Amino acid sequence: MAAEAEAEDGPEWDQFFSDCAPPPNAAASVRALGEFAAQHAEQCRRLVLVTSGGTKVPLESRTVRYLDNFSSGWRGAVSAEHFLQLGYAVVFLHRQRSLFPFSRRYSGLNLLDALKAVLDVGTGCWRVEADQAALPGIVPTLQRYAAVREAGLLLPLEFSTLSDYLYLLRAAAQALHHNGPKAMFYLAAAVSDFFIPASEMPEHKIQSGANPLQLSMQMVPKMLTPLVKDWAPQAFVTSFKLETDSSQLLARARKALATYRHQVVVANTLETRRVYVLIVTEDSQVDIKLSENEVQQHHEIEEKIVKHLSECHTNFIEKSKNPT
Repeated sequence: MAAEAEAEDGPEWDQFFSDCAPPPNAAASVRALGEFAAQHAEQCRRLVLVTSGGTKVPLESRTVRYLDNFSSGWRGAVSAEHFLQLGYAVVFLHRQRSLFPFSRRYSGLNLLDALKAVLDVGTGCWRVEADQAALPGIVPTLQRYAAVREAGLLLPLEFSTLSDYLYLLRAAAQALHHNGPKAMFYLAAAVSDFFIPASEMPEHKIQSGANPLQLSMQMVPKMLTPLVKDWAPQAFVTSFKLETDSSQLLARARKALATYRHQVVVANTLETRRVYVLIVTEDSQVDIKLSENEVQQHHEIEEKIVKHLSECHTNFIEKSKNPT
């Protein structure tokens, strides 16, 4: 199946993947994806691929230096939790050491400050106790995470570099292809637009010298084109668009929909992304925002985003059953 999909990708994607080595976890990840997708297809459960975090672009084959972006993976990690709460099975494709569902609530803490070793006098053994005051909400968080694990609803997969991410994205799309319209793609990862092909990278560390460093980078082929057309043509696809000029937000979102022919663009600006997004489809645009009161109560806009997209997904599934 992988060879067939590569043939459909087109020359840009053929070249990109032929020039990149698979990630170290490729075989195990592909196997896990296939089993996870088949399990939930058999159960007729909705399944969402959530991508999260930024992509690293190496500058050398034996990488010392690389280009990165500021993404912490907040939106992806929070959204994955809300999808699970709505009953979705979730493939969580995330950057190594980016925020993770459930544990992201404690990312700002030094875990060792919240734990202590206690000697059990009766057994003579040491045990670890947690200071629950230092870990607010830890009991219900652990209970929710345990329930998700026990039900087999969360499949986490890690990536580091841009090529790792795109390889695993394609593998996930090929696996979820069999879930048809019940599969959703929630592409919240911050993906680099530029890269240096492996064949053009220096092998060793770039040496500093008297002259400034000059880099020549190529555009990354747009992944939405083969994803929507070839890899998972029946799936419900949501992309994200981040802008710094709010006046361009709607126009850029509309242009993306027209270009790639997918279902939804979630558009937001850098400064207001935590409190306001614009959800754009072919025939609608919806403002999603947090009120000042909701912000003060620490509500998360991702809950509203996921709820709205779940309703859109429901309509998409129903239309697929009765195409006009």
